[in-house]
Amino acid sequence: MKNVMDFNGYKAVIHYDPEIEMFRGEFVNLNGGADFYAADIKGLHHEGQLSLNMFLDMCKKDGVEPKKYYSGKFNVRLTPDLHADVVVAANAAGKSINQWLVDFLSNALKH
Repeated sequence: MKNVMDFNGYKAVIHYDPEIEMFRGEFVNLNGGADFYAADIKGLHHEGQLSLNMFLDMCKKDGVEPKKYYSGKFNVRLTPDLHADVVVAANAAGKSINQWLVDFLSNALKH
């Protein structure tokens, strides 16, 4: 995935902040906030690992699970026309809307 760094299974999304002329990394899927800044890739790796280690140490000290739990359910709002198109596409593929969307999203994340 573009703009994502992996730190031993913990994912951070990277964005460039033109106001400070630095890259900002933010860990996602955590039970709290953890971010970091650096001017280059090497710095992102270093600062990201420091930030993650600090977060994990705090979780361990407080007895908190570091990773956020997800139920596997979420609501999606579509326009009525898009909803109708999804119904047609799913039926044409011989799938439920749910399975069609799961397959579509899984394929999209592989690229």
